Amino acid sequence: MPNVTFVLPDGERKTIAGDPGFTVMGVALRHEIAGIEAECGGCLSCATCHVVVDDAWLGKLPPIGEIEDEMLEMVPDRQPASRLSCQIKLSDALDGIIVHVPESQIIA
Repeated sequence: MPNVTFVLPDGERKTIAGDPGFTVMGVALRHEIAGIEAECGGCLSCATCHVVVDDAWLGKLPPIGEIEDEMLEMVPDRQPASRLSCQIKLSDALDGIIVHVPESQIIA
């Protein structure tokens, strides 16, 4: 089972085991990770599952797709390592991936 570590804006880390084939978004929703709302349910029609992938893992992901890139244009604090967690499918190669939940994703 590939592990995903979510780093929350306050620095808290939550490491959760996911299933191969699940998305990082699916793991976040299942474990109620604050800031991953996923309003579209992973249909690639919003950006409410935005994460910033840790630099060490970014090169292990497939290139960003055109539609994902367009959705990320809506994110006010987009960074070079920004991705939509619905587009990151877990595999053994991604075991240990670290993603940061941007503060702007947290609803007060």
